[in-house]
Amino acid sequence: MEKQSLMAHNNLVRAGVMGGNDGILSVAGIIVGVAGAGQSLGAIMLSGFAGTLAGMVSMAMGEFVSVRSSHDAQEKARIGQEKALKENYDGEFNFVKEKYQADGISEELATQATEEMMKKDPLETTVRERHGFSLKSQVSAGGAALVSFVTFPTGAALPMAFMAFAPKDLRIAATFLAVLIALLFTGYMAAVVNGANRTKGAIRNLLAGILTMIVTYSIGLLFK
Repeated sequence: MEKQSLMAHNNLVRAGVMGGNDGILSVAGIIVGVAGAGQSLGAIMLSGFAGTLAGMVSMAMGEFVSVRSSHDAQEKARIGQEKALKENYDGEFNFVKEKYQADGISEELATQATEEMMKKDPLETTVRERHGFSLKSQVSAGGAALVSFVTFPTGAALPMAFMAFAPKDLRIAATFLAVLIALLFTGYMAAVVNGANRTKGAIRNLLAGILTMIVTYSIGLLFK
């Protein structure tokens, strides 16, 4: 139960980090582009607000559909393994044992380990070894969607706040700098959650933000 709760918690954290990161990056790109076109602060804020609403719905639905699709694939695997265990238990047993042997475990220890795990939970064991996931690690599709729905506007609020309250001549520069600092943080946190290289994750996120804002600002200048 603790393992299940931890895995579900980590997936919700992942959805939150990605939702906030996308809110920062997407809305920053929108408002910097509109600002580059020389529009009024009201027009800039309106575009940011519209982008935030669209992003909230898009992120939430994307998370929901993604998690539900994963659940459907896992359910299909579960049903398939239930059938396989009924029709060919020995074959499933040997598959697990041979997989452990392929990892360098002796035949005796592999047989003993397989017997103990198959006796305890044959379905969980064969699903894990054949398909690479645990039946105990289900993530709430609604929870992931809700977290994304909330964290996207939280992230979007940062560039909009700097654009709204910075001195007129410094709006774009202040927003640009604040967004880059925030993206370094969210890139680092995303790497922590995903178990990736933290420095590379932060720098990659930073470069994505720089490219996004340069491109949208340049496009805005074309319509100035």
